[in-house]
Amino acid sequence: SKTPRRLYIDYLIPLPPETVAADIDPWPGGLAQMYPYAEQIITDVLSGVVEDPGNLSSQILSPQDCCGFFVQESKASPERDVAAILFPSVDQLEKIDEIDRMVGKDRTLLIFNRQFKRPEDFGFRKKDRSQQVVFDRFEWGFAFQEFACRGEDVKLNFELGHGGWKSCVICDEDVDAGAKEFALLEPSFDRPVYEDLERRINKVLPEPLWMRKMGEAETKGLKFQRGKK
Repeated sequence: SKTPRRLYIDYLIPLPPETVAADIDPWPGGLAQMYPYAEQIITDVLSGVVEDPGNLSSQILSPQDCCGFFVQESKASPERDVAAILFPSVDQLEKIDEIDRMVGKDRTLLIFNRQFKRPEDFGFRKKDRSQQVVFDRFEWGFAFQEFACRGEDVKLNFELGHGGWKSCVICDEDVDAGAKEFALLEPSFDRPVYEDLERRINKVLPEPLWMRKMGEAETKGLKFQRGKK
């Protein structure tokens, strides 16, 4: 297979069902609270990508960092097993290298929702080592990311073999019109940087969100007043 065997997967974990709009932080327990949700997602992902899935094994690599290791075996062939490291942080650098060698070059290894972004995150002494162990070996396989940029709801998506990173902004301040999606940058194999997204948003949506909401209130009235005579 020509598919790269060392891949990053970045998956947006759905908010817990008890989340309400007033919650300042839907994950007050951090990674420890996220772990069981992520564990279910990664289990589903692994069983979905492995041909004729067999036994799934897992272990905790670091309780304090909430980092786990999963291996989905394939009944078809050991070479088709897929392994994954969940929530690895900068403290798992040597463990990543150890697992990489254990998995071997013929089997796939995924890094799922990594807790670092660049070699500099590992500090001066381990920057070059992280480049060798992680960044030179792994590339993006799939990503679905959501974050705020200039106060707007921005989504990034990447799927290997489907044209690179795609970006859009979601506008849902108009309840009557519903959510609207506006494409931002042209698809690219380099992940879009914040500054480029911000510049594009300034062109696509010149008025900031608060101004658009004020305009809606002036036109339609406050939400709690709508429908009243």
